Amino acid sequence: MKFEKIHNKGQAQLFKNQYLEMLTKTHPLVIWGIYTPIIIYFLYYSNDKLGFSIGMITLTFFLGILFWTFFEYLMHRFIFHWVAESERARKIIYVMHGNHHEYPRDKERLFMPPVPSLIISSTVFLMIYAFIGQSTFAFWSGFMLGYLMYGSMHYAIHAWNPPFKWMKPLWRNHHLHHYKNEHQGFGVSTTIWDRVFGTMFNLKAEKEDKEKVRELMFK
Repeated sequence: MKFEKIHNKGQAQLFKNQYLEMLTKTHPLVIWGIYTPIIIYFLYYSNDKLGFSIGMITLTFFLGILFWTFFEYLMHRFIFHWVAESERARKIIYVMHGNHHEYPRDKERLFMPPVPSLIISSTVFLMIYAFIGQSTFAFWSGFMLGYLMYGSMHYAIHAWNPPFKWMKPLWRNHHLHHYKNEHQGFGVSTTIWDRVFGTMFNLKAEKEDKEKVRELMFK
C-alpha cells in the first residue's frame, strides 16, 4: 500500500453514498455491546443445554482466544497486506485495511462495523462448526473475545502510551509497522507470531522516533 503521505488528520472517504459511508464507521463500545451478550449466552448454552463440563468449556474457550491471535496474524499479513494486481482487488484491500494505514488516527475505523462484522463472524462460526460441531459455541466465544481484545488493544496502541513497561514492545512493534515498514510487525494483540515467523522488528536496533509516536497518538 503506497500513498503520497500518511495523513494524521481526517479520514478516508470509502463510498460516495452517504449511507454506505456511515455503515463503514463504528465505536468500540457498539461492537462490545453486540458480542458480549452472545458470548455469555453461548458459554451458558454449552454447559446448560449441550452438557459440556466447565473444565472443557474453559479449555475450548481459551483455545479459541489463542486461535484468534494466529488468525489475526495471518489475516493481517497475507490478506490485509496482499499486493493485488487488479484495481478491484486493490480497492477492496483499501476498504478493509489500507485506509487505516493512510489515516492511522481515524478512531471510527479500528473495529469492523456491525453489518460486515456480523456477516463475517457468522460465516466463521459455520466454518468452525463444520469441523468441531457443538464445541464451536465455546470455541467461537473465545475467538470473538480475542477479536474484541484485539480491537481494544489496537485502539489503545493508537490512543495512549503503554500503561506498563512490559507492553512497550507491542506498542513499538505496531508503531514501526505504520511508520517504518508495513511488511513487518503484523501482531497487534500479541507479538508471539511475529517472533515465531520472523517478522518481529529488532527493537534494540530501532531508534525510537518520539515525534512519529506522538503523531500516531489520538488527540
